[in-house]
Amino acid sequence: MLAALLLCAPGAPVGDAQTESVAGDTSGEEEEVVVAPDLLSESINWKQILDATSRHIKEFEDEFAQNVKYNFLDNYKTSSIPAGWPSASLSKEACLQRLANGLHTYMVLFKHVEREYPSSLILSEVRYHSGILLNLTKEKMRHPERVSVLNSNQEEQLLRELNNPDTFHRKMMAHSILRQLRFFLLDGRVAVKRREVANISIAPISFYYQILKKQKE
Repeated sequence: MLAALLLCAPGAPVGDAQTESVAGDTSGEEEEVVVAPDLLSESINWKQILDATSRHIKEFEDEFAQNVKYNFLDNYKTSSIPAGWPSASLSKEACLQRLANGLHTYMVLFKHVEREYPSSLILSEVRYHSGILLNLTKEKMRHPERVSVLNSNQEEQLLRELNNPDTFHRKMMAHSILRQLRFFLLDGRVAVKRREVANISIAPISFYYQILKKQKE
């Protein structure tokens, strides 16, 4: 019983959007409702991007009739791809800033993908949810003004670096961008969630005994 109450405690991580504090209470009194923490790492938009980039694996191998495997894209990387999450010592704010900076860069990189695959449904889905995730991330930051945004000249320079007279090379770079986005967000989700959960406070244990006592009265 105590374990069940722990899951319903204010500030404790819970899976559902809201949970009844006392199950089966038919006393007629208004039931207490606990709302789950609003975790960015649990955002539906984050999940939608990961789902779309997961489908991208099959789409890539189908396009090249299984003659080119997905890990072949390791040969196509660029310095403009956002950095990963190398340090466990990053604060929550630093993680959010890295996420926002990375998403801003990917929004520019998507232009190269669109140039090679203008009808890509996966790109449309990824770009849409990336834009929402970017805004959600900024809302969570204490200093969203510190997020780096490329100006028009920097965007043009970045896209020029990706351009290549060889069609196959350009297509590989486009696929590599979507692949690297998946890795960036998979690792980023772990990093952000770890810091979000660490900030959730747990109420004193006496709180739960008070609830148990109230149930027995």
